[in-house]
Amino acid sequence: MAPLILLAVVVVFALIMLARTIRIIPQARTGIVERLGRYSRTLTPGLTIVVPFVDRVLPLIDMREQVVSFDPQPVITEDNLVVNIDTVIYFQVTDAKASTYEVQDYFSAIDLLTVTTLRNLIGGMSLEDALTSRDNINDQLRGILDEATGKWGIRIHRVELKAIDPPATIKDTMEKQMRADREKRAAILQAEGFKQAAILTAEGEKQSAILKAQGERESSVLRAEGQAKAIETVFKAVHDGNVDQKLLAYQYLQMLPQIAQGESNKVWIIPSEFSQMLGRLGRIMGPDGSDSTAT
Repeated sequence: MAPLILLAVVVVFALIMLARTIRIIPQARTGIVERLGRYSRTLTPGLTIVVPFVDRVLPLIDMREQVVSFDPQPVITEDNLVVNIDTVIYFQVTDAKASTYEVQDYFSAIDLLTVTTLRNLIGGMSLEDALTSRDNINDQLRGILDEATGKWGIRIHRVELKAIDPPATIKDTMEKQMRADREKRAAILQAEGFKQAAILTAEGEKQSAILKAQGERESSVLRAEGQAKAIETVFKAVHDGNVDQKLLAYQYLQMLPQIAQGESNKVWIIPSEFSQMLGRLGRIMGPDGSDSTAT
């Protein structure tokens, strides 16, 4: 019975020694080995062997990029307003040894460093500058944190301000200001629309007046050309000596209304030649209005 118990103890001891000797490091993890309390080496992913009771493997360190969201922090701006700021930090452990021995707890260290740096940056800005300069604040904060955490074996990739919450009274004032700005822009746009409409209407009326004037001018030209043509025909007939009595009488009758036109022409005199011409025209036309010369 005793040999069986001894054999069982030896087997258990061997299994324990084997478990403490062979270690498997997962991918994207890193282990720190201390031998007799001092740093020995850094374990990479894969199968490794350590000396039991001599080597001690510290908790594995995640080498992937990590995202940490910190609780809202009250920060006082340059104009003495308290705002709550939420921050998100993207960082990665690049040196497992430094992150283990250069700082006690790099999560807490990054948190406290972020808060103090954020207060220093926002404390030198007004609320309006802080609200409109997020990208600038992110870049400055990332640069300061990356420089400070470099000796810890940590690389800060990005820093984002999730929200900047001013006091409730300031929010109400900002909303009223934004509403007033929107109404102002709407009024300006409406006035611009009315202005453009008036300009277009004036341009249309201008073009219409120009086209109307051009039409009247062309009509006058054509009318004058017609009158000139008629005068030229009469003049040619007179010049050729082939004056028809009917034609002259007809021309007299056409000119008679034009002589009577005008408000100042109350009284006008008919020349004796015109009376004679009318008589001749009457004799030519005959009593019944037909041409007496016709055979």
